[in-house]
Amino acid sequence: MLFALGACRRDMQDQPKYLPLSESAFFADGRSERPPVEGTVARGQLDANVGYQTGRVGRTYLQTTPVALTPDLLARGRERYDIFCSPCHDRAGTGGGMIVLRGFKRPPSFHIDRLRQEPDGYLFVAVSEGFGVMPSYAAQIPVADRWAIVGYVRALQLSQHATLADVPDAARKALEQSAGATP
Repeated sequence: MLFALGACRRDMQDQPKYLPLSESAFFADGRSERPPVEGTVARGQLDANVGYQTGRVGRTYLQTTPVALTPDLLARGRERYDIFCSPCHDRAGTGGGMIVLRGFKRPPSFHIDRLRQEPDGYLFVAVSEGFGVMPSYAAQIPVADRWAIVGYVRALQLSQHATLADVPDAARKALEQSAGATP
């Protein structure tokens, strides 16, 4: 019995320690936490490519998406767009999403000239920081997916304003043949 009582010490629970941001008499500056060593970067915090991370360099928006627009990237952009953007902007980007049917303010169509002429960085910043009543999606959508969404929005814009001249020659000939074959 005496042996069991000796095992009930609470050294680990009652050890001296400092809570985060508490005062300390041990260090000359009176703080318990130490400032980071100058020139170091915390894990996951290196923003070597500021334009990629923020959509702008200084106050200037990036003109084009800083990643290659591949079919896989556009497919990912469509998937993320359908999840995060279509409830407000609808799947075609016209601004007639479900929230409008519920009485909320209609967001602008991505197909208006003003948004078609904005640089890609502008769209990225709008998704990242929010715009008007639109909230920031930076916490929900990783940077790579935000750029994928921007690429997909550009594809949506192109799809709604494409002309026959935009179609590659081989595909245009196939379209013309199929159009001539049907009554």
